[in-house]
Amino acid sequence: MPLDIPMLETWLWDAACAIRGPVDAPKFKDYILPLVFLKRLSDVFEDELARLAEEYGSREVALSLVEEERRHGIIAEGRGLVRFYIPEEARWPTLRRQSERLGEYLTDAVRKVARENPRLSGVIDLVDFNATAAGQRIVPDEYLKKLIEVLSRHRLGLSDVEPDILGRAYEYLLRKFAEGQGQSAGEFYTPREVAVLMARLLEPEPGMTVYDPACGSGGLLIKCHLRLLETHGVVENGHRRLPPQHAPLRLFGQEINPATYAMARMNAVIHDMEAEIRLGDTMRKPAFRDEAGRLLRFDLVVANPMWNQEFPTDVYENDPYGRFPYGTPPASTADWGWLQHMLASLKETGRMAVVLDTGAVSRGSGTQGTNRERDIRKRFVEADLIEAVVLLPENLFYNTTAPGIILVVNRRKRHPGEILLINASNLFAKGRPKNYLAEEHIETIARLYHGWQAEEGLSAIIPLEEAARNDYNLSPSRYVAQNGGEEVLPLEEAVVRLREAEEERAEADRRLAEALRALGLWR
Repeated sequence: MPLDIPMLETWLWDAACAIRGPVDAPKFKDYILPLVFLKRLSDVFEDELARLAEEYGSREVALSLVEEERRHGIIAEGRGLVRFYIPEEARWPTLRRQSERLGEYLTDAVRKVARENPRLSGVIDLVDFNATAAGQRIVPDEYLKKLIEVLSRHRLGLSDVEPDILGRAYEYLLRKFAEGQGQSAGEFYTPREVAVLMARLLEPEPGMTVYDPACGSGGLLIKCHLRLLETHGVVENGHRRLPPQHAPLRLFGQEINPATYAMARMNAVIHDMEAEIRLGDTMRKPAFRDEAGRLLRFDLVVANPMWNQEFPTDVYENDPYGRFPYGTPPASTADWGWLQHMLASLKETGRMAVVLDTGAVSRGSGTQGTNRERDIRKRFVEADLIEAVVLLPENLFYNTTAPGIILVVNRRKRHPGEILLINASNLFAKGRPKNYLAEEHIETIARLYHGWQAEEGLSAIIPLEEAARNDYNLSPSRYVAQNGGEEVLPLEEAVVRLREAEEERAEADRRLAEALRALGLWR
C-alpha cells in the first residue's frame, strides 16, 4: 500500500526519537535528513535497475549498462539511464548489514555517493557520522543502528511514495526541528502556510522563472512548484502531474549557510524537482549573472530574508551591479537593501512577494528630517512599485513572536496609483507552540488580493496620495482598524529603531564635526 502523509510523519518522528538520547532536538536534522535522502536515492536506484532489467532481460545486463555509463561520466552529467549512481557500499541493504564501525562506514558511504554524483557534492556529504565532542562520539553506533532499523521499515521507491507526499513528510521533519531550534529556525524554515499563501498571491504560470535570493531549505520555491501543479496539473492514477503541454517552473535559489544549502538541495530532489541552488552571499556576490556579469532577471521573486540584518553601508555604496538606485539603507537593517536587490532581479513584467519585519513599512514615517528607510520607501511608492502589504498575525514564525508583513511588488500593477493593505492580524488559529494560518484564512487573504477588495475590518485600498499624506507609512493597521486596539511596538522593533536613531545621530555628529573643522572651530 502506498505510504500516506500521516504514516510517513509518524515513521520519521520515530526515527528522530531513535537518537533522542545523545543528540539535542535541533541537531536531529543533521543526522536524519541525509539518511532519509540516501534511502530515497538507494530505493529509487533499485527501482530504476528493476525497470532496466525488465527492459533488457536481466539485472546483470542492466547493471553492466549502468556501470558503463558511470565509467564514461554520463550519469554524473545527468544524462544516464538512472538519475544518480549509488555505489554498492552505499545501497541501503548493504548499510543495514553493517554492524561494526557504523559511523565511519556511513561517513565513507555518503562521501562515495558525492564523488560518483558531483551534483550531490556538498549536499549529502556534509555530516560526519563518526564525529566526537570532548573525546566522546556524538552519536554512538548503537543509536545509528537503531536509526537505520527505524528507517528500514518503509521503502521510499518510485512506486512506494509520491514525491509530493514524501516532500510533505520531509518538510514535517523540518518543521519539527524548527520547533526545537528556536531563534535560529527562521534561517532555514518559513512556516508552511505562509509559504503557501505567498504562492497563492503570486500564482505562477507554466514555464516561469522563480528566484529566492535567501532560499533557506527551499520551501518557498517548492510551494510555487506545488501551486502550479494545483492550478495546471492533471490527476493520473490518483496523483497530480503537469501535462506535457505545460512547461514546469524553472527554480533558482541562493543560500549562504552550507548546511541549509544542503537541506535545500535535498528538499528539491526529494520533491523530484529541478532547482538550481547556489551557495554564497547574495548581498556581496549574487550567484545568478549573465556572461557580461549583469544580474539575471526572473519572472517571480519569493523570499523571506533574515529580518533587520546588519550590513556595512559600503556593501550598498560600492555595489558593482547597480542594485541600489533608490538609496542606501541604514547599516542596522538591510530590509530595503534586500528589496532593492530583488527588484533589480525582476523582469520588466515581474512580481515579487517578500516576508519582512513590520517595521520595514513604517520606520521613519512621521519623524523630522531625513530617514533612510522612509526615503527609500517613498521612492518605491512614487515609482508605483508597491502593489500590496499584508500584515500577518503574531507568533507565526519560529524565530520571533512578532508579526511579519508580506510586501507584494509588481512592475506592471493591475491597478496603477493604488495600494491594497490587508490587516490579517486576527486571521489565525491557535497552535502549539505557534499560531498558524488555516486554509480559510489563506483563502480570505488570496480572495482580497486577487479580487482587489476593500472590506470593513480586513482591507483598504488607498491612492498613492494618501500614502504620501501619511508620510509613506504603509502599515495595514494604520488604515484598517480592528477592535479599536492600539498598535503596540514589539520589543525587537523598538531595538531596531533605537539602532537606527543612534546611527543617524552618529552621522549628524560626523557632519557637524566636518562643518566645525571647515570653520576652523574644531581640530
